[in-house]
Amino acid sequence: MRNLLPILFGIAGTVFLVSLGVWQMQRLEWKQGILAEMDAHMTAMPVAIPANPDPVGDAFLPVRATGAIGAREILVQSSLKSIGPGYRVLAPFTFEDRTILIDRGFIRSTGRDTTRPAVEDVTLIGNLHWPDEIDGFTPDPEGALWFARDVPVIAAELGTEPLLLVVRQTSEDPRAVTPLPVDTAGIPNNHLQYAVTWFLLAIVWAGMTAFFVAQQRRNRESQST
Repeated sequence: MRNLLPILFGIAGTVFLVSLGVWQMQRLEWKQGILAEMDAHMTAMPVAIPANPDPVGDAFLPVRATGAIGAREILVQSSLKSIGPGYRVLAPFTFEDRTILIDRGFIRSTGRDTTRPAVEDVTLIGNLHWPDEIDGFTPDPEGALWFARDVPVIAAELGTEPLLLVVRQTSEDPRAVTPLPVDTAGIPNNHLQYAVTWFLLAIVWAGMTAFFVAQQRRNRESQST
């Protein structure tokens, strides 16, 4: 009876850890479903840019517009794992009777001083986006170099509506900037890692319990001889 409590504790701990692993696998399936829905929404058939878009209801809305890209631009420091450091290029885009802000995409750091002229009669397909990249540690801009996409402030600087279109496709030929569209790659999905951790802990816990049981059996056998 004295040894029964540790054994029950070991079994209960193993079951608990396994249940946490199973729960994380369920969370993984749920998260993958959410990300799949977001990807489908982002790449759906584009529509005209709404007159008064809603930051919540129209987040990542796929849109299409034809107009002109202005020559003024602001560079926002960025990086790509496959390329290295560089910049996002933000510029004004005029269509119909409106001018909004567009994120044209990514350039290498060596292209910082390259002149990118205005582009007339260009069709853009992309997604509306309201990035939240500002915090208390964000450095102040250095001229035309910024360290976050502060849409309202950058829009005021370039004289546009405080509305950002992140380009996915462009009719420019050749392209001066490589589009860097919104996607779900940056959204954390660590549930598989968490599940593996819980399952490994369950194995260790079960092993410790089995070792304890075996040790107690050897002790009883040695005492009986």
